[in-house]
Order: sequence, then structure tokens, then C-alpha cells
Amino acid sequence: MKTPVTVLTGFLGAGKTTLMNRVLTEQHGQRIAVVENEFGEIGIDHELVINAEEEIFEMNNGCICCTVRGDLIRILGNLMKRRDRFDHILIETTGLADPGPVVQTFFVDDDIKEKLSVNAVVTLVDAKHILEHLDDSDEAKEQIAFADVILLNKCDLVDTADLDRLEARLKAMNGMARIHRTTNAEIEIPKVLDVGGFNLDHALAQDPQFLEPEYPFEWGGIFRLPAGPAEITATINPDPIMRLVVLPVAAADEDALAAARETAVRAFSERDDVAAAPSGSTLAADGALRELVLQDGPMRWTLDLPREGCYAVFTEHYPEELAMEIKAAGQTVAAAPAAAYKPDHEHDESVTSVGLKADGECDGEKLSRWLGQLVREQGTDIFRMKGVFAVRGQDKRIVFQGVHMLLDSKPGEPWGGRPRRSSLVFIGRHLDREALNRGFRTCLA
Repeated sequence: MKTPVTVLTGFLGAGKTTLMNRVLTEQHGQRIAVVENEFGEIGIDHELVINAEEEIFEMNNGCICCTVRGDLIRILGNLMKRRDRFDHILIETTGLADPGPVVQTFFVDDDIKEKLSVNAVVTLVDAKHILEHLDDSDEAKEQIAFADVILLNKCDLVDTADLDRLEARLKAMNGMARIHRTTNAEIEIPKVLDVGGFNLDHALAQDPQFLEPEYPFEWGGIFRLPAGPAEITATINPDPIMRLVVLPVAAADEDALAAARETAVRAFSERDDVAAAPSGSTLAADGALRELVLQDGPMRWTLDLPREGCYAVFTEHYPEELAMEIKAAGQTVAAAPAAAYKPDHEHDESVTSVGLKADGECDGEKLSRWLGQLVREQGTDIFRMKGVFAVRGQDKRIVFQGVHMLLDSKPGEPWGGRPRRSSLVFIGRHLDREALNRGFRTCLA
């Protein structure tokens, strides 16, 4: 019998963590294994989740959909080794994630497909703020389009006439999803966990390429190169960095490229401690992920090749975008074979996260004034704020959440003997890291 999986998605601040807390704490008779993810530099969500018996797996290296062929498969594999400890898997995606690549994993990975099945995609929609994102966010549209169940949440903040119009628009976007109106994500848990099966035909109607694998790179090719130094040259910088993997392969054929591709996928999913390589650096052909630091004008990197042979190169962008070439003995070498890949989707690059940390306590009044000023001046650009504060005079953690102009805080667990420290994550557009850090520091007691 396959283990059912629920994919929980929704734009920033829609109420995913609130619903997850309810799933983890209500007596619904199922043991849940949670795969949690948040878009942010500091892992805050584990502080916001009410303690529960289930183990929570948190990834903090970007969106699930960007590492879905690496981290998610690995974590699901580890979970299945402890199959006797849970009845259901709940995957919470980041607010900026398209659920398509997550769901795709359960149809294209043979090992996962044998053991797990998608029960439903559940999308939370913030009734108060969704219209601010719906017209200019592909992710928000995709989350609604792929849903089996839509929770139209925060209905207490919107009048009935506006709710009716919004629900009609959601039905026009996805007429097959069940829509429930909720406040504080309050809903009978079986309506979330026991939906009955993800509709693959519906997914293919939304995206005819749904079952085609997506990769964290756009291009790959194999080069026959002599031993000694070779060169990577480029003259255009479309982005500040470009990720790249170089590894030796046994032959220059399609089978070798396919095998190297899977190795490169795993390398691209390892985003921790990636070596930055400015122009002039020497790179090893060792299969490790590297970030080429791009600049204006000609750029050059040296490839240190220990022996003559075939080497596979996988690049985040098409080589043409950088006017990139690989040269040996001063001569340009062509890749054969080479392939272009369907890239995983790009997020709204204007949306970034800023994470702040500080040891010690905050002054509660200063903190309130600063946060209030922030939302008055920048509230439309700040999609989400999450934080856990140590406030002077308070024995408990203060758990803080904000969505646009709405702020909320409540006491959390007692600090006890643990060191007092505060952490805060902003997610939004046009975030000024230095200004936010200065403001945060002025709130320290």
C-alpha cells in the first residue's frame, strides 16, 4: 500500500503554517511526517510550529521546487526507512514555489512512484491580499491551477460580496478544485488529508509538459580535452553569478551525458558552501558545484584537467547567453553531444529575503515603533515578516508574524535556561538589507 502525500502550498502569508500546526496537533488519528520549507535565510518556521510528536524536516537552502530532484527525493527516501512511524506525509512548500515540480516527483521517479502517491494539492489563498499578487505572480496562478482543494482563508477580513467575486475568479481559473472558505485555516482535517487522489489528467491539462523532467540547469555537453590547462571564456554577464559543474565521463555519447546529468542534478542541489570563482580562478573537474562570478568585459577561468579524456559541463544558463566558449591550446572546442534542458521555473527575482539575527534582548517599545514605521512606509513591498524575539521583561519567546500591513504577535515557549536571541526574516520586494539591519539593531535593549 502506497503512503499518501499531501502537498500544502499557497502564497506568502496565506496561512500554511497555521494549517500545519492544526494538522500536527489535532486528534485526527493519523501520524504525520512533515517536510517543511520556507523561503528565507534563517530557519524561523520551526520556532513557529507548535511542538508535536512528529519529526519535522526543514530545508533552508531555497525553494523546494528548485531542489526537488535532490533534497526532496533524498528526504523522502530517508523517511521511508522509518515507514512504521507515520501514516501520511505532508509537504509544505515555500510561498514562492510552483507545486508542479514537487508533484512531478511522484510520477517520474520510479522508486518514489512505487512507494508514495499524491493524495492532494491543497492551496491556501489569502482572501485579503491575493488580488495584489494574482495579476503579476506566475507562482500564485500556478498554485491555484494545480490545486485539488483551495482554502479561501482569512475570510473574516473581507466582506461577503468581495468573497463571492474572488471565489468566482478562482473557479474560473480552476473549476475542478473544491473551495472552502476559512478563518485562521479552521477546517475539518479530513477535508485536507483524505481528499482521494491527485488528478493527473487535470495537471496535464494545465501543463502539457508536466511529466517532462525539469533541471536546475539549462544546458549540458561533453568535450574531448587534452591533459593540462583548458580555458572557459565569456564576455557577457546576464546575472551576477552562473552556476556550473564540470566532471569527467567515460565517453562522448548520449548515455554518458545522461549519466552525468543525474550526477550534476545532485551537485546543483547542494547549495551550501558553494565555492565562488571570480574571473582568473582555476577550476577542478571534480563534479562540485561552483559559482562563476560574472563581470563586465572579458572573463576567463582555467580548467585544471589531470588527464586527456572526455569532460561533461553543465551550466545554469545557455552558453550563448554569456558568449561562453571552452578552449584548449587556444582553439575553441565544440561540445558533442550537447543538450538543452527544460529549466525549473524562475521565481520573481525582485522578491528576496533578508534574515537578521541578534544575541541578547530587544526593547519591546522600540521594536513596536520600528515595525510600525516599517509597515507604514514599506508595507506594500513587504509580503511577509516572521520572527522570534527575546523581549526584555518577558519570560517567554515572542512569536511575531506580519503580512503586508497586518501584524500579529503572541507569547511562545518559555526561554528557560537557553540563551536569549532574536531572529527576523523579511520577504518582499526592494528590501534594503543594511537599512533593515540598522533598524533592527536600534531595537536591542
